[in-house]
Formats: sequence, structure tokens, C-alpha cells
Amino acid sequence: MKTRTILAALFILTASFAAASAQDAAATYAAKCKMCHGADGKPSGMGKNMGARDLTAPPASTESDSEWITITTKGKNKMPAYDGKLTSDQISSVVKYMRTIK
Repeated sequence: MKTRTILAALFILTASFAAASAQDAAATYAAKCKMCHGADGKPSGMGKNMGARDLTAPPASTESDSEWITITTKGKNKMPAYDGKLTSDQISSVVKYMRTIK
């Protein structure tokens, strides 16, 4: 019985951490990405003027997470590099979050 209680507590803690991490990624996306890539991954008006890609359509949607992490870290075309502005964990979390918006 003790083992089940411990496992249940660990599950709840893990679920709570995952939910907090998802909220942090959503907040980071809203603060750093949304102005160009839009709330739904499609370029905003400003994003269109800057040449931002539609994250929900090819070629962006068919790129790997690793490619998105590299682009976010190093920048690409007019998109600024976020290396030194975001941690690698934040960048990875934001990429995971971007995969969920459509």
C-alpha cells in the first residue's frame, strides 16, 4: 500500500511539473514568438512583413524538432537568434509547444 501511495504522489508531482512546464513554454511563446508567428502558428501581419514562416505548413511543419531548435537558437534570415536570451531547456520546451498549436 505504501508503494502505491508513493507512486501516486510521484505521478501527481510529475503531472504538475509537466503542466507548469507547458504553461512556461506557452508564456515564452507569447512573449518571444507570437508577435511574428501568430497565436496559431500562422504569421501575423508584422510576421508576414518580416518573412516569418507558417509553422503549421510545409516546409516548417515537416522539419524535425532538432531543426527548429537550431533555427531558434541560431536565428534564420530576419529571425533573431535566441542563444543567450533563452536557455536550451526553454528553447526545447517552446519547440514542443509550437508543435501543439495549429
